[in-house]
Amino acid sequence: MRVDVRDNNVDQALRVLKKKMQREGLFREMKARSAYEKPSEKRAREKADAIRRSRKLARKQAQREGLLPAPKKKTIGRAR
Repeated sequence: MRVDVRDNNVDQALRVLKKKMQREGLFREMKARSAYEKPSEKRAREKADAIRRSRKLARKQAQREGLLPAPKKKTIGRAR
């Protein structure tokens, strides 16, 4: 993984690095490897992840086909 530092702006480079690491799943992997996970717990977690992925895929497919309404867009506004 490579991040270029422009104009000696290290803060921006760190933000870019963290975003790339988040996208790659490195933080999740480091957390998982920090402690031992029993094989039965690993199987249960992987099964739950697979179910979550398949439900998300089915939900997206249903939205594309018009069976479900599209998710509401988040509007960023100022509270007065």
